[in-house]
Amino acid sequence: MQALLILLGLIALIFINVPIAIALGIVAIVAMVAAGGWDMLVNLPIIMFQGATNFPLIAIPLFVLAGAIMNTGGISRRLIAFASALLGFIRGGLAMVNIGASLFFAEISGSAVADVAALGSILMPAMKKKGYPRAFTAAVTSSSASLAIIIPPSIPMILYAAMADTSVVQLFVAGIVPGVLGGVLMMGLSYWFAVRYHYPVEEVFQLRRLWTTFKDAGLAFLLPIIILGGIFGGVVTATEGAGLAVVAALGIGFAYRELDWKLLRNAIVDGGVQTAVVMLLVAASALLGTYLTESQMPQKLALAMVQWTQNQYAVLAILNVFFLVAGLFLHSAAAIILVVPIVMPIVHAVGIDPVHFGLIVTLNLAIGQQTPPVASVLMTACSIAKANIWEVTRVNVWFIGVLLLVLMLVTYVPVIPMGLVEYFYR
Repeated sequence: MQALLILLGLIALIFINVPIAIALGIVAIVAMVAAGGWDMLVNLPIIMFQGATNFPLIAIPLFVLAGAIMNTGGISRRLIAFASALLGFIRGGLAMVNIGASLFFAEISGSAVADVAALGSILMPAMKKKGYPRAFTAAVTSSSASLAIIIPPSIPMILYAAMADTSVVQLFVAGIVPGVLGGVLMMGLSYWFAVRYHYPVEEVFQLRRLWTTFKDAGLAFLLPIIILGGIFGGVVTATEGAGLAVVAALGIGFAYRELDWKLLRNAIVDGGVQTAVVMLLVAASALLGTYLTESQMPQKLALAMVQWTQNQYAVLAILNVFFLVAGLFLHSAAAIILVVPIVMPIVHAVGIDPVHFGLIVTLNLAIGQQTPPVASVLMTACSIAKANIWEVTRVNVWFIGVLLLVLMLVTYVPVIPMGLVEYFYR
């Protein structure tokens, strides 16, 4: 009954446009006062401070800044030129360039919205100029950016690791195979669209141009090697890797002599605002988490579900539906912060690996970024492409289908996400 009242109160506040972080705080404070009296308020500042100073969360603003430096320092443009020389001779090759660039850019920024904002402003006008329909252009840009958040480093994965108290590095490793698989499937779907609707061939394949663009982007290719090599090699933590990403991106940007200080300043400010929003959510969720822990509500929910079924596949199916619905109405950060602490006792009770479950959660919320009414990544892509969201969605359902297929494979064929984790860490 208490859980239902909390949920209804939270939904009511959100529907009257109270910011999610504020709504979480209000509901948590009311619940704590009702359960323990006004004396419970004494510890609120300490709880919020401890919740927002979790070391792994420092990686979020650093990865956002690294992505901004990539875009302002000429790194993104060089990567796109190389990808175009490699794939432009295939029918629909520019769409494949879009997908490949998204997957690569995600290795630095960790953010799907940053991916769309940075690459979309370059690639979508180029695709429209070549004759690609506006709706298809926005759909492929949006979906490939959301797929890319399961490729390390990933801000939602960092948040999940902090909430679930699990390994960030193992989550990063688990995302590699599903991310590459999803990218290949999206490229195949783009080729099918291109053949069916006669999308253009960008250019004739020229080995000389491929070599020229490769040399021009040579320094940029060092970024994932430096960052991911440091993290997976155990030299740096994920948070330290985020700082390394900023330093490496700055160094390469200066080497290319293309850093735009005005754009960089704006990117730093935007990154600070995004970080403040996430940290406020984390701090407010710490209040609700404290109340839930003291009332043992997640444990009671886990016990009820275990009594109903202990079948892992059935529990995963239920949780998949739950997170897909949550993704319709909540941004990924809010959904992770709000829901993960509640369902983790269920995950542990039925023996689901928390790293495996983390990838499932991330993929569900990636799909939520493509499905209205929230659809943060889709909205960004439509805004840049100046396209109607419903026209884009009619095309995008095919790419969402790819995301759902990857989700089912990750959920029910655990060797796909967990194979590399088991090989390197267990």
